[in-house]
Amino acid sequence: MNQFIRTELLLGKDKMNKLYNAKIIIFGVGGVGGFVCEALARSGVSNFTLVDKDTVSISNINRQIIASFDSIGKYKVDLMKERILSFNKNAKVAVKKAFITKDNLAEFDFKEFDYVIDCIDTISTKIEIACKAYNDNIRVISAMGAGNKLNPQGFMVTDIYKTEMDPLAKVLRYELRKRGVKKLKVVYSKEKPLKQDYPLYDSESGKVVPGSNAWVPASAGLLIASAVVEDLTK
Repeated sequence: MNQFIRTELLLGKDKMNKLYNAKIIIFGVGGVGGFVCEALARSGVSNFTLVDKDTVSISNINRQIIASFDSIGKYKVDLMKERILSFNKNAKVAVKKAFITKDNLAEFDFKEFDYVIDCIDTISTKIEIACKAYNDNIRVISAMGAGNKLNPQGFMVTDIYKTEMDPLAKVLRYELRKRGVKKLKVVYSKEKPLKQDYPLYDSESGKVVPGSNAWVPASAGLLIASAVVEDLTK
């Protein structure tokens, strides 16, 4: 008996083999991306490339699966790799410590992967990832805003052009339409972002930090993982 037997009872051996052989790249392994990694690795996916330059900070502890007081200052991709291998010892996990921009995205050949997963926060890079995947005809799913929201039941899988209310999705719709991108699978919530009692500013960027909790990013990440498994096993 192996650790994936309960999943195999639902999916069957052929679909489990598809998951095992699938090659996945995940951009961003924070609040949303960490739970994507967790769910996919526990579902039998065993070929990962994880891309993130961030290290764990104390403010990550309330929602990120790899964050604890012991992990503060450590690279998130290294922690996620260690976590995946702790329960999926046959997994192959490549890590890339990089902040993705238009310039260095070309270093990644999307055609090497069966699925591209975007869980980053930077809108300009989300646009570039979506365009590159669309032009390369590679399956991609993108996480929309999870900050300043409280209701995990509001999340759904849909196309970017069917989204509403989400400010990030609004910008993405506009920019992708200009670039001729006709579709993009996303996970988003139409819950209106809440207003904060007081602003908290990022020490590096100077931007206002969104409020967050333990359940909304996790719910978005798990929903992304379920959509990816469904697509990979069709």
